[in-house]
Amino acid sequence: MPIPEDVTGDEIDKDVRQELQSLPKTLAEDVAKNLVMVARLIDEDPQSAYGYSKVALRLASRVAAVREAAGFAAYANQKFGEALAEFRAARRMTGTVELWPVMADCERGLGRPEKALDMAGALEVHKLDKAGQVEMRLVAAGARRDMGQLDAAIVTLQSPELASNSVQPWTARLRYAYADALLAVGREREAREWFAKAVEADRDGSTDASDRLAELDGVEFVDALAEDAPEDALEDAPEDALEDVSEDASDETEEPSGKSSEDHAENAEVAENAKVAENAEDAKAAENAENAEDAKAAQDAVDAEDGDKD
Repeated sequence: MPIPEDVTGDEIDKDVRQELQSLPKTLAEDVAKNLVMVARLIDEDPQSAYGYSKVALRLASRVAAVREAAGFAAYANQKFGEALAEFRAARRMTGTVELWPVMADCERGLGRPEKALDMAGALEVHKLDKAGQVEMRLVAAGARRDMGQLDAAIVTLQSPELASNSVQPWTARLRYAYADALLAVGREREAREWFAKAVEADRDGSTDASDRLAELDGVEFVDALAEDAPEDALEDAPEDALEDVSEDASDETEEPSGKSSEDHAENAEVAENAKVAENAEDAKAAENAENAEDAKAAQDAVDAEDGDKD
């Protein structure tokens, strides 16, 4: 697969670079470039990331970092069986437990939530750091929901990390999962509260908590009249419907945010002056009409008098 010219391979983590030192230099560089592409594309284009991971795997299958990257690429494409196999291989090579939560989630993806729960209670969990333990709790709660144990999922998520006011990298996802679990059992008021808390902690937009909160509040985001909407759609609409649209648009139109109070005052004054001028014009017109009528009456009187003389 093609590698962009700006990718040198030096972008990878130093620990991964150290692992690749066991390979010939040219091969190590090629593997590093493919791993960079996996990391770069796994969120926005997981399918392409998967392709680069397969290239790296073909070049260096005995490197733990390569197996791990291949596992995450497969996981992003919901190839859970393949991902689990790669994670297990990486774990055998390193002897660490960091991948334990995602391995359990692969079991969920394969339709084996009971196995995921067994892993959640294993000794390996106690060896995880705080982030790993929270991740394991999220997986366990998901497994409970998979099994229809909704109340148990709520209890699983209740923890000191959930109650803490400090914001950690996992805080938004933990609060979001708790809110979603509450909503699943119909506890909407509490769910709204926790979605709001998730929004507060979600500094990088890792969840759609704000959308879920707006949905609970009954807020809809729609384009008033899309610029690219077909003109004939309005032409074909019933006349009374168009009148309704016009009235609604008139009622909901807001003042441009860039206008200052001075601008509004000036516009009001101009409008008032125009009205005064219009009234003055009307008065003048009325006066002229009255003068014309008086003049005509006077002329008629003169004509009548001349007639009498004759």
